[in-house]
Amino acid sequence: MKKILFAASEANPFIKTGGLADVVGALPKYLDSGKFDVRIILPKYLCISEEARQKMSHVTEIYADMPRGKEYIGIDRMKVEGVTYYFIDNEHYFAGDNPYNEIFEDVNKFAFYSRAVLVSLPKLKFRPDIIHCHDWQAALIPVFLKEFYGEDTYYQKVKTVLTIHNQKFQGRWRIDDIENCRDLPADCRYRAMEAYHETNFLKAGILYADRVTTVSETYAQEIQTPAGGEGLDGVLREAAGKLSGIVNGIDNQEYDSMTDPLIPVSFGVKNIAAKKKNKKALQREMGLRQDESAMLIGIVSRLTEQKGFELVNCIMEEMLNTMNVQVVILGEGEERYQNSFRYFSSKYTDRVCATIGYSEERAHKIYGAADVFLMPSQFEPCGLSQLISMRYGTVPIVRETGGLKDTVEAYNEIWQTGTGFSFANYDAGEMLMIIRYAYDVFVNHPKEWRMMMKRCMKADHSWQCSASKYEKMYLDLS
Repeated sequence: MKKILFAASEANPFIKTGGLADVVGALPKYLDSGKFDVRIILPKYLCISEEARQKMSHVTEIYADMPRGKEYIGIDRMKVEGVTYYFIDNEHYFAGDNPYNEIFEDVNKFAFYSRAVLVSLPKLKFRPDIIHCHDWQAALIPVFLKEFYGEDTYYQKVKTVLTIHNQKFQGRWRIDDIENCRDLPADCRYRAMEAYHETNFLKAGILYADRVTTVSETYAQEIQTPAGGEGLDGVLREAAGKLSGIVNGIDNQEYDSMTDPLIPVSFGVKNIAAKKKNKKALQREMGLRQDESAMLIGIVSRLTEQKGFELVNCIMEEMLNTMNVQVVILGEGEERYQNSFRYFSSKYTDRVCATIGYSEERAHKIYGAADVFLMPSQFEPCGLSQLISMRYGTVPIVRETGGLKDTVEAYNEIWQTGTGFSFANYDAGEMLMIIRYAYDVFVNHPKEWRMMMKRCMKADHSWQCSASKYEKMYLDLS
């Protein structure tokens, strides 16, 4: 049996700030337990709920030599849904109300975490065949493994995989100011780890890891280009032989229109017309005009520039004044977008409703009620919202980038294929044109629209499909 250790800065159900936690918390449950023993190691943040912390059992503690002197490393353990979690404890690094703080604190924090993971392995009585590192916060594990333990027989056969969930975040800071990296060889610190006169954790991880993956096939290509590489495209082209993309999955049990307790009315492919009752209920709850014929557009997202809201702002007035559409927004983020959606909500009170914040219940209601889900991202490594929306027969309109391109098949009216609508360029006019096209199909071709809804609901974007690709990669690393 192959032993896999996931190393990450967050994972459901303990700590979550974004999609990384969903992936790390879900993927191990879908890997074949007859072939793989998969465990997860996380920082023991003080902001993890007290209820969860009380359920952890103490394994051991270590005092390890590090640049600051002897550092305390506590190791706790807990099992959830058959998966074993380990927690690295040190309140000097992991105290505070949030898992992430200022970048100058975080680079030192996660350098310590990466060192502590490797120091802890002999005490865990679990020597992994592969350490699967996620994002820049765990990207130094391959570096420390080869630089500090390359001659140690206990560690020599351990392989590493680095998954890039978002290339934009790289762990950059002044080279000489990262305390927990000071004892690395100068050739490593000033060459492999250096990018544009700064230390770059992600760059180092890419160069040192045995395999590098990212969360969609298209994104794996995009990050090798100057437009998508965020300054590391040359490094990724150099590493292209060990780079691949595997699309994330979703939990089909959590997102199931037949059993979801958070939507008013259950429905499925065979009684898809029942979805209209959810639409009516959401219109009523949000104070929108009760109008079955209006195309209801849903948005559940962080309100940031990356998510394409500059385009949405540009076309809102024209869209609302030339089509019978309604828009429901749920999310929080940059103040300029929060304010613009508040403005549209106050101006078009019966056609636009913006909820600034996040509610899991309301998100499910939007997925379960909207006709269309709008996701016009500037870039999108994978994206989960478009996958979730399809589970509810909510047709996505997306920009052809990253995982959006890989998971949404554009509608073809001749062959009657496709699971949504897409546009290529980051352009407001092009987006408005494709929304008009979707609106025309919705209004004038209801039979074709229902067929597309059903294709969305039948599409398989479960973790089982993605897990099989990870399993193959792990076996190939033998």
